[in-house]
Formats: sequence, structure tokens, C-alpha cells
Amino acid sequence: MKKKFRATPLNEVSKIHRICDILSQAEAECPDKIAYRHKYGSQTVQDVTFRDFVRDVKALGSALAELEIDREHIACVAENSYLWINTYLTVLCSRGVYLPVDKELPPEDMLYVLKNGDAKVIFYSKRFEAFFREREELLSEVRFFIGYDREEDDGKFLSFRKLQSRGFALLDQGYEGYTANMTASDIKALKLLVYTSGTTGIAKGVMLSEENLVCEVYHGLQVADVLTVGLSVLPYHHTYEAVVGILVYLHRHATTCINDSLAAILKNLKLYQPDFIYLVPAFLEMFYKKIRATMEERGKWKTFQKGAKISSFLLKLGIDVRRKLFAELHETFGGKLELMVVGAAPLRSEVIQFFETVGITVCQGYGITECSPLVSVNRNNKYADPETVGMPLPCLEVRIDKPGEDGNGEICVKGKTVMMGYYKNPEETRRVMVDGWFHTGDLGNIDERGYLTITGRCKNLIVLDNGKNVYPEELENYIMNIPYVAEVVVSGVKDDSGKTVIEAEIFLSKEKVKEMGAAPEVPAILADIRALTEALPMYKQVTRIKLRDTEFEKTTTKKIRRNYNK
Repeated sequence: MKKKFRATPLNEVSKIHRICDILSQAEAECPDKIAYRHKYGSQTVQDVTFRDFVRDVKALGSALAELEIDREHIACVAENSYLWINTYLTVLCSRGVYLPVDKELPPEDMLYVLKNGDAKVIFYSKRFEAFFREREELLSEVRFFIGYDREEDDGKFLSFRKLQSRGFALLDQGYEGYTANMTASDIKALKLLVYTSGTTGIAKGVMLSEENLVCEVYHGLQVADVLTVGLSVLPYHHTYEAVVGILVYLHRHATTCINDSLAAILKNLKLYQPDFIYLVPAFLEMFYKKIRATMEERGKWKTFQKGAKISSFLLKLGIDVRRKLFAELHETFGGKLELMVVGAAPLRSEVIQFFETVGITVCQGYGITECSPLVSVNRNNKYADPETVGMPLPCLEVRIDKPGEDGNGEICVKGKTVMMGYYKNPEETRRVMVDGWFHTGDLGNIDERGYLTITGRCKNLIVLDNGKNVYPEELENYIMNIPYVAEVVVSGVKDDSGKTVIEAEIFLSKEKVKEMGAAPEVPAILADIRALTEALPMYKQVTRIKLRDTEFEKTTTKKIRRNYNK
């Protein structure tokens, strides 16, 4: 089943042909506007204009070109920072390939990515100085290690500051070794090599071309709404933030405020006062649960519900008082937050409704690394449908492969943002790419309007003995409504008779358990789950509970690794 719809008006977007066009347009149209805000040193916030950012890119690129390493596979292992972004755009506009590496990978996995990805240059932060010093011989193919925090050069280990200073000098001397070659590479050639951090299996190198990235930015902005000041939170090695965040913000000429640590999100929301933010569901779940728990603790939850009813009634009359009515809550998020774009996993409708009630719009989208990554997204307007992940990008076709009676099947994508393939892995490429269609491994359906809904992962699907299909994600969303449940994974397991039954493995909220005085017993948990799922057919009911003492292992985008060794 193949469907391609376009029922909603598209945003106007300036045309671009290369990544460097994003920089040149920004420099020409708003050179003195603030492009980046970030903490420099301890607490001082430093502002960087678009003009200065472009000069930083050209300086670093010139230094790399002089060393004749601007054609190499250039890796970066570091925390989110302005220097990470500087390096990223420099390489994207060069003749080289950028290899962003998950800084939280175990040592052996990190070495695998760097070696398999043919890294010849590695940019790194202070945290990894000893790591690379100790493994210099294992990475003998690497020509230079460039430290963001190094003061001096030492053999292969170079100082970023000294390197960029050399670049500035070269620019001032009229050197064109980098700037004259910003459009020299083949737009269809490999430009961004991203190793997946999926919830199962070994990481694979996803090959994205400059054409993939340009189409993602241009067509993504046609359907995605970006405001004026964004807080950049998610890990930069992940395409959601690296492409849909960094590159899209740049082309929209929005100001990007760099969040320096996950623990400082609420603090930085107040500091930078953004009007939009890109997040994954885990963050919104955390915000919602903390806010609700605080309200209940202070006896304000019923008052909030009454306010919500009044607000809803007034909205029907065209009167919006949400920001005034819930002003205290808005201050928690900086006072100006209007939009939260959420991707990477489905979000519970209860959470979406909560934020809509207080006047913060939540737009769900769907993406996967192999599609650069955005596939579909909701609009921040009357065309939005929060129960779905919106409509596909204009440059894409989406079809549902082998839909069942419920209309659900595997989501397949075809178009200009679909990857070139997996690096050095033709067998796996052939498995997922069939006649130009990328098989995502995700399950979903498309309605008559063309809106896409995600129901789960093919690998997670539970097939019962009677042939019925159960989507664990659906049950997990119900169970997460129980206040004392912090995390849950639903799966199919065999009972003593060999029959497949549905089990919920649960990690309880320590705060709630403490508040309750004691952890609930399994029969009580089952009763609470059944009270929430009573409308579901019997075959979808959870029959077994497994309690765990620790949180589930997660990816850096806060997805639970479902193959966790129990």
C-alpha cells in the first residue's frame, strides 16, 4: 500500500544547493544576528553572530586544508559545544567526511566505530585526552588528534586553538585552499557517516550524502515550524539534533542556545528563554511527572484541573488565557517557550494534552537515521493531529508493507533523504533497501488524510499462539500512566506450559514508593494495569509482572535497550 498526500500548505523556504549555501545566505541576510549562545568558561554566556560563525568555519577549514587533511574522514568525540558545531560545519563544507561519535560508547565500541569508519583525524574534548594517548598505537591510521582543550601541540596531538589561529592568519593572507573548494565535492558522495545507536544489534554506519542533507533541510523546513530562539539539548552525534536541529536552525536563521549538560536543562531554559526546543519523549515524560508530582504534593492538582476546564471553555470562545492562567508553570520553562518538537519515539497523548492545556504546543514527528532522519512531522497550526506523527516530507513517498487487518504494517520510505547504504556492509544494505524502498523496521499505518501513525517496532511485535499481534508500545503507554511506574518494557514470554503470555517488566519510581511508604505488591500492580486496560481485548492483557531493582540500560537519546541482559 503506497500513499503520498499533500493536503496542507507548505512553508516558504530559501532554496539551497549545497551546505555552504546555508552559511552564505545567513551571512548575507543577517550577519549581525546572534547565531549561537553558549557558556564560555564557568558561567559567562558568549554570543556568536552569523558573520563570526562563518569566519570561524572558514578559518578552521583553511587550517585543515593547509595540513592536507580536508579530504579525510574526520571524527569528533566530544560533548555538545560550540566547537563541536564549528567542526561539524567546517567538515560538511569541505571535501571530507564527518564522523560524529557517541561519546558514551564503551571503549571497544568507540574504537570499532573509529577504525571501521576510517577516521584519519579526530577532534576530541579534554575528557578523552588520556583515552587517545593510551590508544595511539591502536589508531595508527589517524594522522592527527586535535584537542579542544589543548594549549600546545605535541606530535600528532594538536591544539584546536592554535590550529584555528593559524586558519585566521591564512584567511587574512588571502589563502583560498579551503574556500575555493567548498563546492568541489560530488553532492551525491558520502558526506556524513553516522553509526546507529539503536536499541538492538551492532552499530551500522549510515552513509548520508550532501544531497540527502540539503533535501532534509529544505523540505523539512517546508513542513516543520521553527521559531526564533531554540535550546539545543540532544546529543550532537545523533542526526535528530545534528541535521534537523543544527542545520535547520541555521537555515531558518534562528538563534541556537547550547545546553551544556542534561542536568542543567531547566536552569538553561530560564537562562536563555527559548521559544522552541527539540526533545525526545523521555524529557517530556520527566517534565510532566515532576510537575504533576509537585502539584499533587502541594495540593494544587485539583486546582490545576479546574483551571484547565476554564481555559478550555474560553478557548472555544476564541479567548486564550493559558499563559496568564498558568504563568508560574511557564516561568519554569523560561517564560517564552511556545513549541516543543518531539521525535525518536511515540509520546503518550496524556502528556501532549497536558502541555497543550497550559499553552505549549507539542508537535510529534517521526524519523530514522537512515532517512537523514526526518520522515514526517506535525505542523504547529490547525492542520496538526497530535495522535499521529504528521505527514511525510514533500520529497518522500511512504507506504505500508503487508498491512494486517488493523492496517498496520512495516513503514517503507523512498525519496531523496534516504541513505546511500551502510558503510562496508552491502549485505545489510540489500536487506533493508528493496527496489529503492527503505524498510524501516517500524510498524504503523497511514489514514485517508495521509497522516502517519507509529504503533511499534517489527522486532518488538508479540505474536501470540492464536496468531494475534500485540504491540508492546501500546501497553507500555497505558502502564506509564501509573504514577509509581518509572520505566516499563512489555514482552512476550513462555509460561511453564510453553504458552506465550504478556509480561511487563517494571522499574518503580523511588520517589513515589517512598511517598507511598512501601512498594506495591505484584497483585496490586496487576490490578492497576487492568483498570487502565479494561477496554482492551483479553488477548492484550498483561498477565505477568517482573520487578527490577535498577533502571533499564538506555541509548544516549534515552531509549530503553530492549535486548538488555536481564
